[in-house]
Amino acid sequence: MTDKEIKISYKEYSSPDEMSKEDRELVLAAIDAMKGSYAPYSHFNVGAAVRLSNGTVVKGANQENAAFPSGLCAERTAMFHAGASYPDKAMVSIAIAGGVMGRLAKAPATPCGACRQVMAQYQAKSGKPMSVIMAGDGIIWKFDKVDDVLPLIFDSI
Repeated sequence: MTDKEIKISYKEYSSPDEMSKEDRELVLAAIDAMKGSYAPYSHFNVGAAVRLSNGTVVKGANQENAAFPSGLCAERTAMFHAGASYPDKAMVSIAIAGGVMGRLAKAPATPCGACRQVMAQYQAKSGKPMSVIMAGDGIIWKFDKVDDVLPLIFDSI
């Protein structure tokens, strides 16, 4: 037997102002996207913004439904819209923000497993790393690639 270890590195910021112009714009777009959230059950509004290889930013927001689990997460609404509208453009980065009544939560909003797997699929499609940014009030995490938020990605087929 051999013990193994998976190491995950990320950057932590206390404000979007500390970030590069592109990352700051993406975080602010994700925060703005929270306005499009429909969350009558969880009351947790999530916004996501995806930057494409041509610089276009596509936003999405969580959409809940009484027929659970018919709703969809913000990350997937943004990625699916980007994939359908710009099929030949790679997704280079995604930012996620969440909170209640338009106010960011203290802790960064983290994507669910299904959203992480969709991110992995689009990253694999492009053949290039897609960075993942998770924003909270006063704390922002940036991961350089999807592998850092989904170790041992399902890609066996």
